[in-house]
Amino acid sequence: MNAVLLDFSGTLFRIESTESWLRAGLAATGARLDDDELTAAAQRLEESGALAGGAEPVRVPDGLAELWATRDQSAEAHRAAYTGLSRLVPLPDPGLHDVLYDRHMAPAAWTPYPDAADVLRKLRERGTAIGVVSNIGWDLRPVFRAHGLDVYVDTYVLSYEHGIKKPDPRLFALACERLGVDPRETLMVGDSRPADGGAAALGCRVHFVDHLPVDRRPDALLPVLELSG
Repeated sequence: MNAVLLDFSGTLFRIESTESWLRAGLAATGARLDDDELTAAAQRLEESGALAGGAEPVRVPDGLAELWATRDQSAEAHRAAYTGLSRLVPLPDPGLHDVLYDRHMAPAAWTPYPDAADVLRKLRERGTAIGVVSNIGWDLRPVFRAHGLDVYVDTYVLSYEHGIKKPDPRLFALACERLGVDPRETLMVGDSRPADGGAAALGCRVHFVDHLPVDRRPDALLPVLELSG
């Protein structure tokens, strides 16, 4: 393998818990909930799927279905879809919904998986080209910079910047083109079989990891070193 492409959320980084996210939003606005109210609101937000990178919605209301389907194809659709889901849950300050959306883009809301830095560093030492291919509605580059991982990434291909999303092979093809590599000599690593599996249409080898909390997935990326060696 001459190159490795990696997904962002659930592969290299994990978003904070819904309760931590809500606490950060409350702190930013000065709004208050008692402990029981906070726990209940966090549970409802999780069930609604309002935290991007977190749990999928239990049910997407008909009025948000179209936005949900296209959420990763533009920044506007992404914000509208997730704040729309958030607004299904009553909160003490109406402004909290936008504050929470902004919070999920903050580097502090994301934690790299324990083996991410080591794997990226070793790939770089080998001379392996590295790309990040993500279905997302906002610029994740600041997250990589804040956690010191941007030095390992040669290119970012983000769905909202191109108006198309995985599994569309064009996103993977663009990453390979930017890296100057043959897709047949490229490994795609992700946590979504439906989305990341689209790279196989180009001839890429595909490897999947589980979308688990950081403390439950200490070394799932290590096989990438062997698969790409």
